[in-house]
Amino acid sequence: MAMWVFGYGSLIWKAGFNYDDRVVGFIKEYRRVFYQGSTDHRGTPEFPGRTVTLEPAGGEVCWGVAYKISKKEDQEVALTYLEVREKQYNEKAYLDFFTDPAAKTPAVSGVMVYIGSPDKRHNQNYLGPAPLEEIAKQIIDAEGPSGPNRDYLFHLESALLQIGCIDKHVIDLANEVRRIRTETGLTDS
Repeated sequence: MAMWVFGYGSLIWKAGFNYDDRVVGFIKEYRRVFYQGSTDHRGTPEFPGRTVTLEPAGGEVCWGVAYKISKKEDQEVALTYLEVREKQYNEKAYLDFFTDPAAKTPAVSGVMVYIGSPDKRHNQNYLGPAPLEEIAKQIIDAEGPSGPNRDYLFHLESALLQIGCIDKHVIDLANEVRRIRTETGLTDS
């Protein structure tokens, strides 16, 4: 039986595991938000970066990609890899995945997705909502083993546009980071 994994953040552009198919689509009743702290990839414990997680949102959809993994060996390798990569996300959900906005039935049921919950007892890296400028400044300042936090944001913005998704939260945040960097004279080397 095939295993499906939904990516709504960096998994969109960097799977990191073998898969048989990559399908663009969405999950319902969730929205993507930069509320998860990253102390291991895009920040440090002293200066956490911000990455996306999902929060329940009635009537909303979150676009991304679903990966189909058929071979048992590939599934085991992918799960082992994802458990390390996504270790700061404390929940796994199995959701319906749609490819057609008009469809009443999902293209795939039981797509696995990693979520960083807002429960600080179980997710010590949850940062939660903040004003756009505050989130942007934190992203500008944070850097971790996987690189600058702003690169994550800009890669996500680009990857979403490539799959035809206009995500206002991501675009507004990317534009705010650009604005602040321009005003403060910061440039990439």
